[in-house]
Amino acid sequence: MEGLGDFKIGGQIIHTVKYADELVLLAKEEMVLQGMIDKPIETGRCYGMEMNVEKTKVMRISRQLFPVKIIIDQKLENVESFKYLGSILTNDGKCTCEIKCRIAMAKAAFNKKKTLFTSTLGLELTKKLVKC
Repeated sequence: MEGLGDFKIGGQIIHTVKYADELVLLAKEEMVLQGMIDKPIETGRCYGMEMNVEKTKVMRISRQLFPVKIIIDQKLENVESFKYLGSILTNDGKCTCEIKCRIAMAKAAFNKKKTLFTSTLGLELTKKLVKC
């Protein structure tokens, strides 16, 4: 990815975010992103590997809502949000959806333990469980 991309975070140019078999490519322009995608596809094909187009998505994080046109044998699907490492990323860059999701997960986990609070446990033990 050398020489590609101009996406700066904290003064450093960031081209990719990688974790296990996940890869996120970051670019400010469509043409740069297309070039960044073409490189690993070209390299992979040299080794008999193909990218799974059905699992590959694109998302523009911007106030501009027009879709990104990236092609790998076919046009990639544009999405409004996706989950990466347990966090929901949305195309508007806001975290409202992520906060609501985490509150709902916490509420569900708390409700699973509801029987502990309605049982005949002592008040002090119940307080300790709530603090936990």
